[in-house]
Amino acid sequence: MPNLSTLITLVRPHLIEFGAGMASKAGSWAVANGFKRILVVADAFNARWVDVLGLSGEITIFGDVRPEPDVPNLEALVAVGEAAKPDLVIGFGGGSVMDLAKLAAVLPGSGQTIADVAGAERVAGKRAALIQVPTTSGTGSEAGTRALVTDPATQNKVAVQSNYMLADLAVIDPALTLSLPAQVTSAGGVDAMAHCVEAFTSLRAHPLIDMYALEGVRLVGRFLGRAIADGSDLEARAGLSLASLYGGYCLGPVNTTSGHAVSYPLGTRHHVAHGAANALIFPHTLAFNAPAAPEKTAAILAALGIASGKQENVFDAAHDFCSKLGCEMRLSGFGVPRDDLAAMATEAHAIRRLLDNNPRDMSRDDILAVYEAAY
Repeated sequence: MPNLSTLITLVRPHLIEFGAGMASKAGSWAVANGFKRILVVADAFNARWVDVLGLSGEITIFGDVRPEPDVPNLEALVAVGEAAKPDLVIGFGGGSVMDLAKLAAVLPGSGQTIADVAGAERVAGKRAALIQVPTTSGTGSEAGTRALVTDPATQNKVAVQSNYMLADLAVIDPALTLSLPAQVTSAGGVDAMAHCVEAFTSLRAHPLIDMYALEGVRLVGRFLGRAIADGSDLEARAGLSLASLYGGYCLGPVNTTSGHAVSYPLGTRHHVAHGAANALIFPHTLAFNAPAAPEKTAAILAALGIASGKQENVFDAAHDFCSKLGCEMRLSGFGVPRDDLAAMATEAHAIRRLLDNNPRDMSRDDILAVYEAAY
């Protein structure tokens, strides 16, 4: 595993505004920097609340981002960007929205397609400034340089990584998350936790990231239950917003491992929300990896405030934690057909960019066993 002598690069948004009531900082920053043509990227729900950003000038709103967005959804956004020619793009929503906003800041007018930029550092350059304003707590996409889009032809995630997609400003206003339903809150919180857990136990784990990872887990353990019990608990909402941000810090230099690889087919093939998929898979992959990372697994459970006792009890402890949060813990509960599990296992096993950094080798049969156990 890497240690303090291992080289690492950590990138973060150039400016972060954090705190309740900060949403209008997006508009004031745009004015201060002379931006007049603004493209706001949002889903249908958040498109109705753009006024909270305090924007002025020529504003175009693309309010059609879908959950788990696909290539046609991105192409529709790029077409709007080509027509609007924005000098500023704002992502206003959850992870899917912010991922597409990153691509909307670099693709329109570039002559590049998603196929051209798939992979690492293939984006030609930045076309517009970028502000990210998350309205959920989970993905940490506001902090990172990656975007994921589903290719409907292959039913796989297309991953794009580029420092040109780093936000110039991230405005993290926990008050924007107060209206999130309990189910969305729980799934998002577990997603943030999964980012931290997987980075903490990764073969690429690094002490510089470990401190964010473990603190992110602690924040989820302390505040997620509170936010679910009382959605108006602003301190709990702020704690989850910070956990999500720390999870985003983990994604850049270290990234996720088996938990996300195994959960991806649930979203691409069966449209299970990303956070919900991660919550379902989390106990299985944590327990699978425990023999290879026993000390870190114990630290994770302690940070969550749960005790597992013996190593063979890790699964039960983690499963109980997620179940008590109200997460759906059965694949059948999402309508996933049993006869698709083998194909899902093959698809997940091919995601080598994540699985190659898992602390324990995970075969296709291991993944299939996880799906069977989770069914």
